[in-house]
Amino acid sequence: MDSDKIVYWLTLIDSACWGICFWWMFRISSRQDAMLNELKEQGRRIERLSKAEHDLIKEVHPQVGEIKEAVDEVVEAVKEEAEMNSSTSKKEMHSSKRK
Repeated sequence: MDSDKIVYWLTLIDSACWGICFWWMFRISSRQDAMLNELKEQGRRIERLSKAEHDLIKEVHPQVGEIKEAVDEVVEAVKEEAEMNSSTSKKEMHSSKRK
């Protein structure tokens, strides 16, 4: 085979390989662009959900403080009642022992 023909075929194969390589890179790039767009949309959805959650927390936060205060009041009332009941039962015990 003539060296000119070998160079011609190698050049033709090389050009075809470059074409296939560019096509493959374009395909990968378009997939990456699609994935990037999906990630951006997912980020936007997460931001919207986070903002909604933050707004709910801000709305509920004052109520949480009020609920805690109410619970503390109930705890104090129960403790006082328990102390009163225990002191009353102790008095009853002492009075029954005396009889």
